[in-house]
Amino acid sequence: MLREFKRPQKLMGNAFEITVVGNDERKSQEHIDAAIDEIRRIEKLLTTFNDESQTSFINKNAGIQPVQVDLEIFDLIERSIRISAVTNGYFDITYGGIDKSFWNFDREMTKLPDPELIKDHLKLVNYRNIILDRVSRTVFLKEKGMRIGFGGIGKGYAAEMAKRLLQKRGVSSGIVNASGDLTAWGNQADGKPWTIGIADPDNAGQPFSYMNITDMAIATSGNYEKFVIINGKRYSHTINPKTGMPVSGVKSVTIFCTNAEIADAMATPVSIMGIDAALNMVNQINHLECIIIDDQDKLYSSQNINLK
Repeated sequence: MLREFKRPQKLMGNAFEITVVGNDERKSQEHIDAAIDEIRRIEKLLTTFNDESQTSFINKNAGIQPVQVDLEIFDLIERSIRISAVTNGYFDITYGGIDKSFWNFDREMTKLPDPELIKDHLKLVNYRNIILDRVSRTVFLKEKGMRIGFGGIGKGYAAEMAKRLLQKRGVSSGIVNASGDLTAWGNQADGKPWTIGIADPDNAGQPFSYMNITDMAIATSGNYEKFVIINGKRYSHTINPKTGMPVSGVKSVTIFCTNAEIADAMATPVSIMGIDAALNMVNQINHLECIIIDDQDKLYSSQNINLK
């Protein structure tokens, strides 16, 4: 008889949960082990918290020399640049110079960073200054002090890769949930589609809507999880790479897509670029849908979404 085997695990600094459907507990647990190993492998490649990672090496050599990297990282950077082009730069992996130094979003943060300082650092944020050479498989950041970081795409990439590994191992149904960014395939043990709750921004534990999905990835970007309140105004942890300032006006964005990496990468730009521009962009991209909730709790959705 088919059953669902689940395991929560802290990975990439986030709460992951891996679910596989199977009839053999030992085998299912081995599949989950393999998926966790795969996510850990990706974390090692992408992390900026370890000086030995390829990402750190690229950053260390900014403005100095090109760095040869694994094809996997090269391809991920190339895809990230393509997403930057599609989103008009609202997704940008070179935001690394802004993020850590100004916005830590812990409760000790009581005032906004100096806008002049931010402006100075913003000069380093420009995906067009990532120079790729496919023949020698090198990555070069043109300006000294530039940094890349995969915070906007890494979790989705890891979820997508873990799903593919599980499918290769013969797991025909499962979910890889990367702290709310998830990808689901096949059906539940009882044969019904997976039912996913869309979080209510004002009550994170209470979904406002449910959707049946299969072979679908979902990513959510919301200001209800990490934020600070300064002078009575709420600032979300989502930073606009063009201004270096946190976003306000949108409470949450949920993206639906067949690929977890793209869903993850699109959640941030859709929450930054303004609702009309975001809907216009999403409506032009095949197999991409979104739901946006603004600060007034007004709900907007792309053209093919049917909420029940």
